[in-house]
Amino acid sequence: MSGRTKKNERGNKFTTRMQKKLLVLYLLVLAAFGVLSARLILINRDNGDDYKRQVLSQQEYDSVTIPFKRGDILDANGTILAISNKVYNVILDTRVLLDDEANVEPTINALHTVFGIDMSEVRDYIAAHPTSAYYVLAKRLSYDKVEEFKELQKDEKVGSKIKGVWFEDEYKREYPNGSLASDVIGFTRSDNAGLYGLEEYYNDILCGKNGREYGYLNNDSNLERTTIPAKDGYNIQLSLDANIQSIVQKYLEEFNEEYKDNFHPGYGAENVGCIIMEVNTGKILAMGSYPTFDLNDTRNTSNLIGMRELDEKGKKTGEYLTEEMIAAMDDEAVYRHLNALWKNYCIVDTYEPGSVAKPFTVAAAIESGAITGSESYNCEGSLKVGDYNIKCHNRYGDGMLTVAEGVERSCNVVLMNIAFQLGRDKFVDYQHLFNFGLKTNIDLAGESRTAKLVYNKDNLRQTELATCSFGQGFNASMIQMITGFCSLINGGYYYEPHVASKITTSDGATVENIEPRLLKQTVSQSTSEKIREYCNLVVTGENGTGSTARPAGYMIGGKTGTAETFPRGNNEYVVSFMGYAPADDPQIAIYVVVDRPNVAPQIMADAKYATRIVKKILTETLPYLGIFQTEELSDKEREELKELEQQLTIPQGSQEDGQGAEGENGEENPDATEGEEENGTETEEGSEGGTHTDIWKTFPLDPETGYLKDPETGDLVDPQTGAVIGGSYIENNDGSTGGIGEPPQDNGGDDDDFGL
Repeated sequence: MSGRTKKNERGNKFTTRMQKKLLVLYLLVLAAFGVLSARLILINRDNGDDYKRQVLSQQEYDSVTIPFKRGDILDANGTILAISNKVYNVILDTRVLLDDEANVEPTINALHTVFGIDMSEVRDYIAAHPTSAYYVLAKRLSYDKVEEFKELQKDEKVGSKIKGVWFEDEYKREYPNGSLASDVIGFTRSDNAGLYGLEEYYNDILCGKNGREYGYLNNDSNLERTTIPAKDGYNIQLSLDANIQSIVQKYLEEFNEEYKDNFHPGYGAENVGCIIMEVNTGKILAMGSYPTFDLNDTRNTSNLIGMRELDEKGKKTGEYLTEEMIAAMDDEAVYRHLNALWKNYCIVDTYEPGSVAKPFTVAAAIESGAITGSESYNCEGSLKVGDYNIKCHNRYGDGMLTVAEGVERSCNVVLMNIAFQLGRDKFVDYQHLFNFGLKTNIDLAGESRTAKLVYNKDNLRQTELATCSFGQGFNASMIQMITGFCSLINGGYYYEPHVASKITTSDGATVENIEPRLLKQTVSQSTSEKIREYCNLVVTGENGTGSTARPAGYMIGGKTGTAETFPRGNNEYVVSFMGYAPADDPQIAIYVVVDRPNVAPQIMADAKYATRIVKKILTETLPYLGIFQTEELSDKEREELKELEQQLTIPQGSQEDGQGAEGENGEENPDATEGEEENGTETEEGSEGGTHTDIWKTFPLDPETGYLKDPETGDLVDPQTGAVIGGSYIENNDGSTGGIGEPPQDNGGDDDDFGL
């Protein structure tokens, strides 16, 4: 007991002493804080502005963002199509400048001398914002200008008086080739984000990561720097060839120049598009459309002149834009029309493809076993289906035709009969197999969804089956058509189309090779061989509809197309040609679509508006690709090639009169010897058997158009084939047009059910 008491007493004595010591320590610390506080007050009073300026200066000059460089876009040969070049913004810090009033005028004079900056505006800003640390005086200047100013700063007399000016790094996206492949490449916003095309689709790949530079004072009050470098974006190399792209765009523009303001004010056609694709890989070699725009001047409204006016809902009106109409538009209307200009017609717009869809119907029927290809069908000029009379191209009848002749002459009646043998369910199944109604998943932003623009098994009636058999009644896009067509002629292999071929770092190291992606097999090798055989006849056959597409010295195959737009009976057509070369071993496919050429309605339904473009493009492209001529040249063809060689060194001139009466060599209606189609085809004489009349051969020639003219109906008829140019392909029993064949608007498809 006694021991414990003593121990507690010692503990209490220790606690008391500690309390005294803590009290003394507390007072000493309090006194020290008092002294420090007093010192800080004095420093702030005497030197506060200097220290504040130094801290802010470190924040704004020594802790800055280092921008990344957006990756380049290059063509297949390494030609730069899009690049980011470093530029500089001129920044003014008025606080630093006003630290000494004597520096104000020399600095302003230097800014005016080098950059042309308005001196009065700078003075006004300085007076209104004496504490501003960041004011942009000029943006996106080249290094030459910046270097000139820095040299002035080094001048012994003037340089010491230039204060408060510094330069901020930035990158400017530039497109060295202007409008070349503008629809494919797309462009960027001011914040470096991609819009449209490759720029948008590969935005995450092209974008890098900003770096940062930090500044701080070390123990000796010296400025130290820590830099985290920017990570530049990856480059993208394309399968697209700038040389082939230039050829394509040259002839699309030539077509526009020839036909613009021809029948009505406006472009040479609502749209003109072309795709060239490698048959066995899905690689895009060229993709272009008209109208186009300059990637370095995307908001130039002069490109809108001649475009169809759009209402507030984006629907086309009957007016064509003029300079005065554009000047009267508000910003919203201008932007609406610019958006229409910027889109890629080849992947965004959908349309009824017309007779270029006929090889798909035939392939489906052969592959499914519905036909063997040896069948024959009688064409009397039309076929009654339900309550409708659906006409052929040759209203006077082709007679008995085989399947091959049906494709060669593009006979609607033959195709309808084949579709009936195929049946509704299998027709729908094969449409999906060919990817109609599905996205191709091409690596470009903006590809259209078409699930609701094709029929399904529940709403495809007999009349719709009839019209769909020859490419009317459903919608597709250009990229869907040519990708599916390649599978028909390459042995049945459906490749995913793509534009990019390689992703590399800024120093050239390969990050990823984008290899061809085989998705499925649509038809067998034997079916593919038959389709090539039939399509070869379209160009080389005596009654073929596509002979005007053949370039001198080459044998090619393909299919013409003419589709009546909706509403039926409006005398507006989309004409096209889809082909391949060489005919015996296809390497490339080409597809040209002319959407409502700017000609008189009675001669609009003429696929030669497209075939002539194809011929010109292939004449230059095939030799460039190293594909050698296979056919002996005629004297006429030698003259044509000689003339072309001369044209390649001088400005191109118009060779046709825009009305279809004059041909490529100035001859009156030379196309009359080549064949043509309306909603199906052209034909001269049918095979033996069946009902067939050549009465059209007795019709008088219309000198204004170069076509024959039916004296009873006034229809224009191709002198070689008997094809009626224009008119509706479908009639009700009372003789009126329309009422059937409209593409479905909502077939119950799933909007998200796309791709493979």
